[in-house]
Amino acid sequence: MVEKLAHLWPEIVLFVATCIVMVLGLSPKREVRRLCSPVCGLALVVAMMLAINLPGIGATPLPTLMPFAKAVIAGVGLLILLLLAGTVDREDEDAIAAGSRVFDPLRANRAEFYAFFLFSLTGAMLCASADDLIWLFLALELTSLPTYVMVVMSTRGTRSQEAGVKYFFLGAMGAAIFLYGFALLYGGTGSTNLRAIATALATQGATDGINPIALTGLVLSIIGVSFKIAAVPMHFYTADVYQGASSPVSAMLAFVPKTAGFISILLLVSLAGWSYGVIDGRETFGEGFDLPAPIRTALWIVAALTMTVGNVLAVVQTSVKRILAYSSIAHSGYMLVGVIAGPPRTIGAGFTENGVAAVLFYLLAYGVMNVGAFAAIAALDKKDAQGRTVDADEIDDIRGLCRSRPVLGWTMVICALSLLGLPPLLGFFGKFGLFAVGIYSGELPLVIIMGLNSAIAAFYYLRLAALPLLEEPRGTPPLITPFTARIVAGVLSAAGSIGLVAMAGPLMGASVRAAKSWQAMPHRDLSELDEPAESPPPPVQEE
Repeated sequence: MVEKLAHLWPEIVLFVATCIVMVLGLSPKREVRRLCSPVCGLALVVAMMLAINLPGIGATPLPTLMPFAKAVIAGVGLLILLLLAGTVDREDEDAIAAGSRVFDPLRANRAEFYAFFLFSLTGAMLCASADDLIWLFLALELTSLPTYVMVVMSTRGTRSQEAGVKYFFLGAMGAAIFLYGFALLYGGTGSTNLRAIATALATQGATDGINPIALTGLVLSIIGVSFKIAAVPMHFYTADVYQGASSPVSAMLAFVPKTAGFISILLLVSLAGWSYGVIDGRETFGEGFDLPAPIRTALWIVAALTMTVGNVLAVVQTSVKRILAYSSIAHSGYMLVGVIAGPPRTIGAGFTENGVAAVLFYLLAYGVMNVGAFAAIAALDKKDAQGRTVDADEIDDIRGLCRSRPVLGWTMVICALSLLGLPPLLGFFGKFGLFAVGIYSGELPLVIIMGLNSAIAAFYYLRLAALPLLEEPRGTPPLITPFTARIVAGVLSAAGSIGLVAMAGPLMGASVRAAKSWQAMPHRDLSELDEPAESPPPPVQEE
């Protein structure tokens, strides 16, 4: 237990900050309540620094994944935190400041909102530390349950309440599916410990084949976790929830549960394959260590359908948040190509194909550029039919934005083009890595599907870039939000989409080091499979 605590310092820091925030947010003094966001930011900075310096060893099957994954979660979480400014208690705080209402802790939501935000990030980090199915289930639910409430709290309209109900019930269905899969995994291997499961599956695969119960459990687990990454067929909630929630919360949904989901999928698929062999004491990667056919087929179908459904449906949308919602679905399909390609393996001429590293790098790139796209509309205000201030959402709201609101307009242009994968922006390097590992792993049909979907995606991404850049504003342009932090989040995301290109090499190197986790998986001596063991020489008899 003491060894585990050494890898949980980032989560411990976030938990302590959560407790502090829940007290500060209920203070009758406005100056104290405003400390919630700075406390969250300080905790995320400390958690990121601790994550970078984690030892990267432990009982989890993916020990070297922990520092990179937790640092990315904390870093992108800082951008999302800036975007969350003014999401809750906006009208109440204005009324209290004007003296027309006194502070009522029963009506205040700031404490719970920021606490739920930190809880969700903590759950995502705990997924990277999971070494047991029970731990993984609790971490996934800790990631998701706070977001259900945050969706409902994010606006005062009935649309967010409807979105929260849809999200909750479909989330419960997804949790039931992967929990049933976990139960079958336990029944097929006799353990909930991930290393013990990997050893049992490796032993079964080397003899009579993987137990059908365990194999079914793995497939069901992956399908259930697909809800977290908004992959087909667990994607139906995405557009309605993203549109019903406020833009900052939608930006959070597009990154935090998705990251937790992909970490969990990497954990699950690593149990049934992706080990490496040893020949004459030399580590080697080769054939015979790919995923079992049912799992690979399921992932292949889900990847192809996810990117196709996401891109095709995004083309016909008129809501910016619905476009970004279907875009989020499509990006999950792209990243599944890296999951199928698998862990590091030498494929000839000294080249190492590394699908896991491509997925990890793309999660970072997607988190940065996606926050900027949502920030561009979250920083625009307009009035609804009841006279309440709401986020801009319609496609006409960003028309001519580069002329009326240059900072936000160029933020949308840069982030949309980066999401498209246009060079030399950050998204290009992320998508190039996925294409490369898909080609080198022999998944040419899937790469072709990915290329066609990227062409389809160009239609709506170029639309999101062309409307603010080339069109003239129509009517009265939307107002700028009084919360400067949202604009800062968009500017930082756009700057990251450009500036992080200079650090693409070191970041890719960090993702490659994080993908070395699979060297901790059970070894299989290939020499024993290729050659029969030599019988010991007969004993020498003395005369």
